[in-house]
Amino acid sequence: MKKTNILLLTFILLVVGVLQACGNGKAAKNEELKTVRLDYAYYSPTSLVLKKFGWLEEEFKKDNVKVEWTLSQGSNKALEFLTSNSIDFGSAAGAATLITKSKEVPIQNIYVLSQPEWTALATLDKSIKTVKDLKGKKVAATYGTDPYIFLLRALNEVGLTEKDIQYINLQHNDGYQALVKGDVVAWAGLDPIMATAEQEAHARLFYRNTAFNTYNFLNVREEFKKAHPKAVEKVIQAYEKARKWIQENPDEAAEIIAKEAKIDLNTAKIQLKRTNFDHPIPGEDQVKALNAAGEVLQKSKVIKPDVDVKKITDDLIDPSLAKKIIQQ
Repeated sequence: MKKTNILLLTFILLVVGVLQACGNGKAAKNEELKTVRLDYAYYSPTSLVLKKFGWLEEEFKKDNVKVEWTLSQGSNKALEFLTSNSIDFGSAAGAATLITKSKEVPIQNIYVLSQPEWTALATLDKSIKTVKDLKGKKVAATYGTDPYIFLLRALNEVGLTEKDIQYINLQHNDGYQALVKGDVVAWAGLDPIMATAEQEAHARLFYRNTAFNTYNFLNVREEFKKAHPKAVEKVIQAYEKARKWIQENPDEAAEIIAKEAKIDLNTAKIQLKRTNFDHPIPGEDQVKALNAAGEVLQKSKVIKPDVDVKKITDDLIDPSLAKKIIQQ
């Protein structure tokens, strides 16, 4: 009887071993990279330049890997795409990325696309002169994006909260249209739409604060990063090439933005003028910016009060690959 049991156990172990081997073989096959999926966005000039010149397509063609681009209309959309595994790389504001990371979404910031002053509070109403004047008034912003977080921080600075205004959640362009129509008295804008509002509608930026603008992050799904580290390096290298090209060719870069976003060339130049491309390696500056934003987000209950913002920020930011590529 004992001998029979031993033989049966041996047989079961052999079957399990074969199944595991088949499973591992299948997993390895599934991990073969066939397509790299990225977003591009009008608020992210480097993504527009990279897509325009096809440098990633050239690089991955050597490995028979396709490149797919998806348009993100805002950080909220880029992060939705990452969360749903619709893209592998997404460009989004740092604070918006922090909100998503706080919900245990496995993403990491591996590169800083830029440090833009891409948001401010805009109005067409002459009675609106300070943030305090927004009390009880209708104000538009896109929830979960840097403009929304900028609005919360601006209100917090003068002792107000979202409850003290009539907050209207609209996607960026819809917020601009609501401002023009008079449906709202103020709008937390986003370039290049915000620059368009200045040029075409003569909107006034009545509150600006560069420190409240968090960086433009290049985020990657952690699963993709672990499975395809070489591909991640190639993406960073390509973005680094685009960043340097913009610094050396600002006029041509503005033309690309204008054509892609279908905006006036002068508007595109305004967007570029208030965008800094000098610091691509994520690090302490980004940590400080996110921790400061996290305090207000917890106070506003956008991030749960029991979340350890410092730990989330440390887990989010990974400078290792950018350092390896840029400093070599």
